[in-house]
Amino acid sequence: AQVLVESVGGLVQAGGSLRLSCTASGLTVEDYARGWFRQAPGKEREGVSCIGRRNNNTYYQDSVKGRFTITRDNARNTLYLQMSSLRPEDTAMYYCAGARFYRCGLSDGQYPYWGQGTQVTVSS
Repeated sequence: AQVLVESVGGLVQAGGSLRLSCTASGLTVEDYARGWFRQAPGKEREGVSCIGRRNNNTYYQDSVKGRFTITRDNARNTLYLQMSSLRPEDTAMYYCAGARFYRCGLSDGQYPYWGQGTQVTVSS
C-alpha cells in the first residue's frame, strides 16, 4: 500500500522557521509528482507548493512565494518543505500528497495519495 508520513509539525513564533518532511513507502517516488497542501480551521484545503517528478517544475501559492521552498530527495523517498518568515496565517494542518504525473499542480483533486497531516501553529 502507498503510504505517506509527514514529520511532526510544531509551534513556532511569527518570523520563525520550520521544516516539514514527508517520507513515502509503497510507491516508486521517481514516478510521482509531490505536493504540500494545508487546511486551516473553517477553510478549504489549499495547495501550498508542489514539485514535478524529476524536479522539472515547481509551483508556489502566491502567499508563500519567497518564504517557502519545496525540495525532494528521491534517494531517501522524502519530500521537504522549508518554511521561513512564518506568519500566523500559515497556521494550518499540512498534508503531503503524491500523484503519478510528470508535472505537478496545486489542485488537490489531482492527488490520490495523502499523508495523515501534521499541525503547524504560528503564534503572533
